[in-house]
Amino acid sequence: MAVYEGARPRTLLDQRRRRVAESPILPRRRTSGARRVEHRSSVVDWALVGIVVTFVLAFFYLAQGVRVSATGYELDRLANDRIRLEAQLADIESDLSRLGRESAIRKLALDAGLGQLQPAIVLPAR
Repeated sequence: MAVYEGARPRTLLDQRRRRVAESPILPRRRTSGARRVEHRSSVVDWALVGIVVTFVLAFFYLAQGVRVSATGYELDRLANDRIRLEAQLADIESDLSRLGRESAIRKLALDAGLGQLQPAIVLPAR
């Protein structure tokens, strides 16, 4: 009999207990090593699927946030364009009201090199 460290000698009571334990009521199922590995890989597979689903959901959440902020920037840009166009419209309207008068038209014509018209020649009827 080999003596191992930590081993205890058998007593008569231990042998009786073992005889009872050696004959179980239901036969024990043996699980093969491949079956155990398959079970572990199934758990790992589910963990990886959970991680991938989490990252996909986080990506969609981030994409929605970027889309909302881009829409906000676009609205700000369009509002600034509208303000700029309204200012241009007011500027053009003031120019038209100022330049639409006779004195302004005469000044622009003289600046362009045009002169005063001569008095009209009236021809007598025959």
